[in-house]
Amino acid sequence: MDTPVHFLVVDDHPVFRKGLIVLIESIDTYKVTGQAGTVQEALDYLADSTPDIVLVDISLPDQNGLDLVRTIKGSRPAIPILIISMHDELIYAERALKAGASGYIMKQEASTVMLDAIETVLEGRIYVSNVMNERLLKTIFTNKDEKEIHPIERLSEREMEVLEYIGQGYGASEISDILNLSVKTINTYRDHIKEKLQLRGAAEVRRFAVKWFQSHHR
Repeated sequence: MDTPVHFLVVDDHPVFRKGLIVLIESIDTYKVTGQAGTVQEALDYLADSTPDIVLVDISLPDQNGLDLVRTIKGSRPAIPILIISMHDELIYAERALKAGASGYIMKQEASTVMLDAIETVLEGRIYVSNVMNERLLKTIFTNKDEKEIHPIERLSEREMEVLEYIGQGYGASEISDILNLSVKTINTYRDHIKEKLQLRGAAEVRRFAVKWFQSHHR
């Protein structure tokens, strides 16, 4: 009899999490032994258990999912982590890999693709889409002078999320609802973005965000 593969699923949307668990357990040897809706719930589970793989969403209510990835890899470097997110991988995949994730897949992918991503990561390999793989290879072979750190790399994960939503046309109140944070907190993140990118005001932040978002969706 094959040894079961134990999963921890971290996602704050109960309906999606339930569907993902059903998909995972459609494979006889896969078993979801832990699930969490926040970073803290995931850490509480990990204090007493060691899963074989962790699936993590980026947008979580208490912290960003990539912060959880860094925490897990700091104490349990052998555990493979797959990011499953609604956020465009062209924006977040490289950050996820640098944080320690073994793969990145978007939530809208087909079930067969999702299971392939899980299998790839469990085998110790990196999973990203073909488009993202080509972009990463291009980055590796880009002339060093052309890939100096862009100011946007100074943004935290939450600031990146806020910038992405601003670029999609969302206002502060709408972003606060999406991320389950106060409007005041969203405006603070926007101010940090303005300072780090040396922009002059909210209107300029919005123009930059729209242009940046569109450039990643060509």
